[in-house]
Amino acid sequence: MIELTSAIILLVTSLYGSANVAVAQEVTGSVNTQSDTAIEKPITLESYVREYFKETPILAEIAKCESRFRQVGKDGQVLRGESNKSDLGLLQVNEYYHGGKALDLGFDLTTVNGNLAYAKYLYDKEGTKPWNASKKCWGSK
Repeated sequence: MIELTSAIILLVTSLYGSANVAVAQEVTGSVNTQSDTAIEKPITLESYVREYFKETPILAEIAKCESRFRQVGKDGQVLRGESNKSDLGLLQVNEYYHGGKALDLGFDLTTVNGNLAYAKYLYDKEGTKPWNASKKCWGSK
């Protein structure tokens, strides 16, 4: 099992850079653990996001529109907005407006879980308003 995991990490690293390995480790836990349980279906970032937001599925739809379920770009760096470089990650949370509050709450917007957790906090506080710029994409959901 470790050999297969190592091969997968090597493949992901060679295709997308080492940052995606960190994302994979963050989402699935340490890659150096052994398990006797077979993986029936590999977890994808999309399925992780949809499960994370099962109580608020509109946030998964927003993530689909904002980033196409990506936390990092092809260069292995945190995904930044096309029109606003201050927008970060899966939910394109603007670090200029929200970075300080996110840090105060203990959320790192550059990580998958930090980005998702702060987006949930923001949604609970303001609804979908922070993502109105992409509403044409997710608004009919």
